[in-house]
Amino acid sequence: MIKILRYTEYLYLAVAVVSIFEVYEQWNIDRQRAYLFVFFGVISIGMFVFKKTYRKRFEERQKNDKP
Repeated sequence: MIKILRYTEYLYLAVAVVSIFEVYEQWNIDRQRAYLFVFFGVISIGMFVFKKTYRKRFEERQKNDKP
């Protein structure tokens, strides 16, 4: 289960990288679409941080619960 949580963390980082690339590509073409990708990038980075801290807390609890 922990391995799956680690992969989903990095999936959010991949979405953030793609979003930042799209912002760069769309900035002069379609500004509204670029702002949408800025939003996706910020949310993805936030989710990465949230998931990482949640996973570390989960691992720490499992470590403390073992006899």
